Amino acid sequence: MGSEGPSVINVHVTGFKKFHGVSENPTEKIVRNLKEFMEKKGLPKGLVLGNCKVLDTAGQGALGPLYKLLESSVTERDNESSNVGQVIWIHFGVNSGATKFAIENQAFNEATFRCPDELGWKPQRLPIVPSDGGISRTRETSLPVNEIVHGLVKLGYDVMPSDDAGRFVCNYVYYHSLRFAEQHRIKSLFVHVPLFLIIDEETQMRFAASILEMLASLH
Repeated sequence: MGSEGPSVINVHVTGFKKFHGVSENPTEKIVRNLKEFMEKKGLPKGLVLGNCKVLDTAGQGALGPLYKLLESSVTERDNESSNVGQVIWIHFGVNSGATKFAIENQAFNEATFRCPDELGWKPQRLPIVPSDGGISRTRETSLPVNEIVHGLVKLGYDVMPSDDAGRFVCNYVYYHSLRFAEQHRIKSLFVHVPLFLIIDEETQMRFAASILEMLASLH
């Protein structure tokens, strides 16, 4: 008994800074404002919102900070008492051509950047993790994407499941995160959002909050 209370879900969130062609990245604002937004709204029962970090829009050159971040959540879990339950990472990225939200089911082991990332790297048809095999290799999330999408549609959001997160930095980060998640028995999810011009900031903040509520309800 005692400290054996119900386990909590620890959710950590990332977004990206602006990059070539996108002068304001909505995910930077979403992630920077999420804690305050959730404090006002009230966190779902049994859910703890941990790291909310904005990443550089870069691939290889930004792997150090990404892994430091991913590892911190696992270290935390392993050092805490037994009631620390599932660790989930949600990565938000912008799709500037999109008109609706997309929950990404998988990532490809391929880096083909249409423009250089913010550190000037522009790989073409490179495997992200060579030891995983070729560029057609995929990794899937262990979270129920269709169930999450269905719940969000019922709440009135314009959202769809997607099997293609592109081949740019979003896919690059997701692939590494899914690989890390599998190795450390945690979960990872990537969410693409449109620009604020298409879906306004308030709706996008509510959408992010609704994803947290969906994840809490899965347990």
